[in-house]
Parts: sequence; C-alpha cells; structure tokens
Amino acid sequence: MNRALRAATMGVLLLSPVALSACSAGQVTQTATQERDKTGAMGQVGDLTIRQAQFLSPTEGFYERGDDAELQVAVVNTGTEADTLVDISGEGFGDVEFDDGSTATGVGSSTGSSSSADGIEIPGDSAVFIGDELTVTLTDLDEALTTGQYLELTLTFENAGEITLPVTVDTPSESVERGEAFDFHHEEGTEESAEGEQREGGEG
Repeated sequence: MNRALRAATMGVLLLSPVALSACSAGQVTQTATQERDKTGAMGQVGDLTIRQAQFLSPTEGFYERGDDAELQVAVVNTGTEADTLVDISGEGFGDVEFDDGSTATGVGSSTGSSSSADGIEIPGDSAVFIGDELTVTLTDLDEALTTGQYLELTLTFENAGEITLPVTVDTPSESVERGEAFDFHHEEGTEESAEGEQREGGEG
C-alpha cells in the first residue's frame, strides 16, 4: 500500500509542471499580441506615418458616378525636415485637388502646414490632419462608391517617396434615411376590391 501511495504521489509531482505551464499559457490571451482595429488605412514611408486614410462619408450614403470624394487622412512627420504631399494617383477618379480653404493658394493654416495647387506641406516633428482646413478632393469618380468599398491610392511625398493604401468609404455617423416602404396591404386591398367589382359586374 505504501509503495502504491508513493508511486501515485510521484506521478502527481511529475505532472504538476506540465499542468502549471498549461495554465500559465492560458493566461496570455491572443488579443494581448494583437493591435486593436482602427478606422481607415495605415502605413509608413520614410519618417512619415499615415493614419486613418478614408473617404468622408457621403451625404446620401454613397457616391454616384461623377461625384467628387473628399479624402481624410492624418500624416505624422517624426523627422526634423519638412516634407510635402505632392501627388495622389490611382484608378477610379479623374483628378486630385489640394486646398487650404482660403481664397489664396499657399497660405499657411492654423496647423502650421500650407496647401497649394502643388501639394500639402508636412512640417518636421508635427502631425497634419487633412480633411478639415486642409482638403484633398478626388474629382469625377469613374464608378459609384458605397460604405466599405475602396480605391487603391498612391500617395507621393517629395522626400519620403510613395506609399499605396486601400482607402475605403467611411461609415455614416448617422443612419441614412430610406424611401417609403412598399405597402403590401394597400396592394392586397386594391386587388380584393378589383375582384369584388368584377364579381358584381358579372352578377349584373
């Protein structure tokens, strides 16, 4: 009996490290090594980090063919030298327009950046948000675009170079109004009344 008890005790001790290691492994969740989902595309080129690249949500819930789409994107410059967004290229639109919201081009904004027909400046050691005072508009869309759909855009910076991102249409902040629902009961009532009139006409 004592030998059997000792053997059982040794078995428990030998299995304990395995059991403990299994328990500790379970405490490290999968989400601990995952980055939380963020709205909009992200990427990095040179000293520039691009965040939350997306199209402004359209008023009607979708862009029609021929519409203009406004781009929203944050650009963080961790370098000491200024850089400039000089071009946005890709398929699915006609042209790109840069604007700082003023009547004169090249006038500085409150962000410390400036915009002109040639692009948008990103000062060193700063972050610039495009989509408020500074705007970038893609004109004359080739096809309709709705929430979740995207265009692959290549952003070209004077110093950092190019980066290509899938830019999606943002989700509306409010629900889009729908048209009046079809009244099936009204249709049924109309059909019933029509059948009744036909029966009355036959009886007459």
